[in-house]
Amino acid sequence: MMISTRGRYALRMMIDLAEHSGDGFVPLKEIAKRQDISKKYLEQIIPILNHAGLLVTSRGFGGGYRLSKPAKDYTVWEILIATEGSMAPVSCLEGENTCQRRFECATLPVWQGLLDVVQNYLSATSLQDIIDNQKTNSGNFYSI
Repeated sequence: MMISTRGRYALRMMIDLAEHSGDGFVPLKEIAKRQDISKKYLEQIIPILNHAGLLVTSRGFGGGYRLSKPAKDYTVWEILIATEGSMAPVSCLEGENTCQRRFECATLPVWQGLLDVVQNYLSATSLQDIIDNQKTNSGNFYSI
């Protein structure tokens, strides 16, 4: 399973907004600069996150973006589902499985188990967890 650039950048943007939640509305150009992501690319991600209800937008002078709820209430799973659409490792687990072999497929439980593990892990990891882990480990990678 491969997370696209859109999913990775959306997660980075959401973490950035969580870290700057006390600053009110954060201009997109500031996020782009801090995260070294093209502002144009972030402009493509914003509508997806807005549509999912993950952001609050303010236009005009002093406008920008902020989280719609506290960082502890966002899971990595919900952000990735909003941006990626599906996290299923195989197509037969996306939507209704109409495969003719679904009742006799020996590998389907393997792929379902993988999806369950990924979903459980990402659903148990909040934006706040990532921020806290980053502070604790001073830049070490997030670990299970």
